Amino acid sequence: MTHRRATTPVQVVLCLPIQESPTGEKILLGLKQRGFGAGRIVAPGGKIEAGESPRGAAVRELAEETGLLAEPETLQAAARVYFRFPAQPAADMDCTIFLVPSFSGEPTASEELIPAWYPVGALPVHQMWEDSALWLSRLLAGERFDALVVLGADNESVARFSMIGWPEKRIPAAPATEADFPDLT
Repeated sequence: MTHRRATTPVQVVLCLPIQESPTGEKILLGLKQRGFGAGRIVAPGGKIEAGESPRGAAVRELAEETGLLAEPETLQAAARVYFRFPAQPAADMDCTIFLVPSFSGEPTASEELIPAWYPVGALPVHQMWEDSALWLSRLLAGERFDALVVLGADNESVARFSMIGWPEKRIPAAPATEADFPDLT
């Protein structure tokens, strides 16, 4: 069940800073203040600008939204998630997700995001996009993959979800296409 896109998906990145604490691993997420996803808990991130690499965009977005500084070479590509909005194809996104195990600074609120640390074992999925419950814990458990998320007519519920694991847990050179994903519906 694929749909036709009238537009090219927007290229975006998400960052998942990780830190060890006495009670276990935590990741940095934040309450989105404006724009797409406002009112939800999301990962820091955003659009890749013209001439910018995904890693460069991730470093920039992380600094802009949380004040944390990271070196591009320390970011670990962990997943690619292809979001498809059949009811609003202009909202389609191809997202590269990076783990950020090394950074400096303390998270500070921005106009975009109010950051907070969350235990990996107690993610606030009830405050996040519905699809987050399908892939985020898998990513944090060490799985590496491309995933296809097709949203429902309401542009919020998940109509279809499918994953393809990465060979050797490394990002493949070529992105998956919608035809590559098994139809699990």
